[in-house]
Amino acid sequence: MRVTIFDYGAGNIHSLAKAVGAYGADVVIEPDPVRAVDTDALVLPGVGAFGAAAERLAPGREHMRMALGAGLPCLGICLGMQLLFDRSDEAPEGTLGLGVIPGHVARLAARRVPQIGWNTVDEASDPLLACAPLPYVYYANSYVCRPLDSHAFVRAWSTHEGDRFPAIVRADRTVGVQFHPEKSSRPGLRFLHAFLESARQ
Repeated sequence: MRVTIFDYGAGNIHSLAKAVGAYGADVVIEPDPVRAVDTDALVLPGVGAFGAAAERLAPGREHMRMALGAGLPCLGICLGMQLLFDRSDEAPEGTLGLGVIPGHVARLAARRVPQIGWNTVDEASDPLLACAPLPYVYYANSYVCRPLDSHAFVRAWSTHEGDRFPAIVRADRTVGVQFHPEKSSRPGLRFLHAFLESARQ
């Protein structure tokens, strides 16, 4: 199984590649957004700024949108999840994400930002959680996603200082997680591997 991690010049590529490789997949790190979708599963990594990542994505934005719309399994992690949305308050006006999930990205409404550390996941309904439950997950984020239709796309929630935000979103075979599964100990790795197993089917 070929799993491609899209490299937009930032992110925790090494630890993520190691976690994916532990599943037994062939890991490819690809900086070209067009070539990145020639794969069995695509991973958009976390850490970094929305504007810079979207700029790297721009030459292949429509190509990647079409691939995800056609059913290519994709996991967006932290910033990678945010790139699935239309835009972000972190980036200049007119900077586009993939627009797979309608909505935008906004700064956490909290006193302590960024949120760094462990948090709970609640109202979890994503099918991946049936075989990989997540009692706690690890976050490192200043921004969160605000989908236009929570009922259609949100599959789990977390709360930081009263700000309730999506922990997991899904649009068909595209899954976004605001937390870092590769840093969330064994439960996080089980979740990551459950996604990869679902991508085989």
